[in-house]
Amino acid sequence: MTNQPILKVTSVARNFGGIVAVRDVSFELAAGEIVGLIGPNGAGKTTLINLITGVYPANSGSIVFDGADVTGQKPFQAARRGIARTFQIVQPFPEMTVLQNVTAGALFARQSGSITDAVEESREHLKFVGLADLAETPAASLTLPNRKRLELAKSLAMRPRLLLLDEVNAGLNPTEISGALDLIRDISARGITIVIIEHLMKVVFSLSHRILVLHHGELISGGLPNEVAKDERVVEAYLGSKFAERQRSLSNNG
Repeated sequence: MTNQPILKVTSVARNFGGIVAVRDVSFELAAGEIVGLIGPNGAGKTTLINLITGVYPANSGSIVFDGADVTGQKPFQAARRGIARTFQIVQPFPEMTVLQNVTAGALFARQSGSITDAVEESREHLKFVGLADLAETPAASLTLPNRKRLELAKSLAMRPRLLLLDEVNAGLNPTEISGALDLIRDISARGITIVIIEHLMKVVFSLSHRILVLHHGELISGGLPNEVAKDERVVEAYLGSKFAERQRSLSNNG
């Protein structure tokens, strides 16, 4: 990890009419981290990702990526700078093949290079996520776990330095989740910084180097998983006493 943060969010806020979705949020990400972003439904997690990727403009505050102020960027600019994301509801191009979906992501994020190069690179990403044998299959025919893997391949094709994962494990069974976590760790091993929104506490606490907690649009806690599990504000707002006690027990025994 480098000393300069790859992402610095300072006092970012976003309102929708009279509703405050994100309020005065500040944090930094170090290169190579896996950071969990948790909080109750409606806490502002997806809105925060939308602000970072330029889907929504911030009403106030600043976002700095790799030393450059990107507060007013558009989504295509974020992609070309090296910020990629997945979506909670996976929506591939259904009539296109798996390979074509990934190639579209590769071509979207870059401003030069041939289609042939993009196709070959996309095949490598499909191999990495375990979909090489389904390259010529229509995306509409994929199972949910494979659609999730396709979403990751599309994101990797954009050559990200920062990858934002929104509920990547939603709808998966325990075996499928285990495979998804292995894949996320493999992506992290490539040096890609990862932020993961996740409702499964066992998953996010086992995977993340740090945890950020949003509640009513505010960042109420941030730190190492065992520190966050001890934060009474987080226990009251989200985790519950039983989970917090279990985390403390695991930390003490570890």
